[in-house]
Amino acid sequence: MRTLLIIALLTTTGLFAQRGERVRAFKTAHITEALSLTPAEAEKFWPIYNKHEKEIRELKMSERQMMRRMDTELEGMTEAEADQLLAQSLDHKTQMLAHYKALVTELKPVLPNKKILLLQKAEEDFKRMLLNRMNQRKKKENRP
Repeated sequence: MRTLLIIALLTTTGLFAQRGERVRAFKTAHITEALSLTPAEAEKFWPIYNKHEKEIRELKMSERQMMRRMDTELEGMTEAEADQLLAQSLDHKTQMLAHYKALVTELKPVLPNKKILLLQKAEEDFKRMLLNRMNQRKKKENRP
């Protein structure tokens, strides 16, 4: 509760000017609260998590570019181009799994296993909450 109040105060003062920073701040608060991190755990957890999150975010951006390419070019692709794009897609998924495994490996000495599982749940819950908010905004904007 206290964490959410701090985040609300920071956002109302305009400290988080960019949308991406605001979303990351809310995600940080959500994860901290969901995992009930102690100060000692948080001190060790966040550098590890942030490093892997940055790498995963970059992979996701690259994957989105591939998906856009598929949306626009798939119809006219040759089999060879499709094969290359498919291999690239599989490589991205393999890299994502490798980053997740590395994250779990690095977190094991820092957090109990239950909190690592809670992290996975907290990330999914946050993603769902974010999508719901985006959908609600779209509905409000589309109302006559």
